[in-house]
Amino acid sequence: MASRDLPGSSPAERARGRRPAAAVGAWAAALAAGLALAACATLDGLGYYWQGAAGQLEILAHSEPMAEAMDRSDPRLVARLKDVEAIRAYASHALALPNNASYTRYADLGRRFVTWNVFAAPRLELAPLQWCFPVAGCVDYRGYFDEDAARREARKLAAAGDDVYVGGVPAYSTLGWFDDPVLSTFVHWPLPEVARLIFHELAHQVLYVRDDSVFNESFATMVSDVGLERWLAARGDPALEAEAARDARLRATFHQLVVETRKRLAEIYASDEPVQAKQRDKAAAFAAMHASYEAAKAGEPGLAGYDRWFAAKPNNASLAAVAIYTQRIPAFRAILRDEGNDLPRFYARVRVIAAMNKPARDRVLDQAAASATRASR
Repeated sequence: MASRDLPGSSPAERARGRRPAAAVGAWAAALAAGLALAACATLDGLGYYWQGAAGQLEILAHSEPMAEAMDRSDPRLVARLKDVEAIRAYASHALALPNNASYTRYADLGRRFVTWNVFAAPRLELAPLQWCFPVAGCVDYRGYFDEDAARREARKLAAAGDDVYVGGVPAYSTLGWFDDPVLSTFVHWPLPEVARLIFHELAHQVLYVRDDSVFNESFATMVSDVGLERWLAARGDPALEAEAARDARLRATFHQLVVETRKRLAEIYASDEPVQAKQRDKAAAFAAMHASYEAAKAGEPGLAGYDRWFAAKPNNASLAAVAIYTQRIPAFRAILRDEGNDLPRFYARVRVIAAMNKPARDRVLDQAAASATRASR
C-alpha cells in the first residue's frame, strides 16, 4: 500500500528545481499555519504536529538530485534510478500526471518504511475512526515517522476498546507542498510496483478532497492501475508483464477475501442480535476468512506474501486499511470508460464530482459502480 498523505494541499503543478532550503521554509510556514489553526489542540496534539515536521525535514535533509546519487551509487541502484527517470517521464507525457520535480531526487532513509499509519475502528463497526487536521481535513488514519510512537498510539486505542492496525508505509504524497523524492524504502521493489507507486502518489497531486480518504485513495489506486497497464504495454517486456499480471492476480484474490468478509461483518453488525452474539459471529467470520486464505494459498503459493498481514490477526481496522484504497475503484473505472478511456477528460470529470458535497458525490459513485456491475453481467 502506498499512502500516505501528510497535512497539506497545493496546486498540482509546482515550480521545477526548488532547492531544499526553500522546501524547508515552505514546510515551516505550513506547520506554523497548522498550529495556529489548531488552537484547541492538546500538548499531545502539538507534539504530533512537531513529529510530522521533524520527519519531513529528515527526508528533505537526506534527498539529493538523482544525478548526484548515481555518481557514487552501486550499479544496481544506478540502473534502478535510470528506470525511475523513465517512469517519471512517462507519467507526465502519457498519463497527464503533474510535470514537476517530484521523484527527480533520491533519499536513502536507512529504514524499511518512511512512516507507520495507525488505523482504528470500533469493535462492532466497519467505519474507521477519523483524525482531523487544519489543512488536510479528516483522514482515516494517523501517520507517524517513528514506529514506536505509532505502536504506543495503537495501544492507547486498543485499551479504549477499539480494533487497531499499524501498517508500515513505503511512500506518501505531500500533495505538491514539496518535491517528493524517490525513497530507499521502495526503490528496489519489483519494477512494476515502483511504477504503480509513483503513479499513485502523483495522482494525489492531481486531485485531493478534504475529509474523504476513500475517494482520494481509490482514485489514486485506479489511476496507478491504469497507468501500470499502459506503461507495461508501451515498454513491451513480456517478463515484466508476466510479473505484473501475477501480482495483480494475487492482489485480486486477497481483496476478494476482504470484500467478502466485510460484507459478512456488515450483516452481523447491522443485525438485532445481542452484543455477545455479534462478537461470536465476528470471530467466526474472521476464522472463515483465514480458512479461505489458507485454501487459496495452497493453490497459489505466492499468496504467502500476505502471511504477515494475517499473522497480525485481522480485525475491523485492518480491513478498513485495505478498503480505503480499493472501495471506489469500480466506480472510477466506469467513469474512465464513460470518458473514452481518456485520462485528461477523466480527471476533469472527477474534479466535477469532487466539488459536490459528500452525499451527492457518493450517489454519483454508487451509480457508476452499479452501472459497471450491470454492464459486466
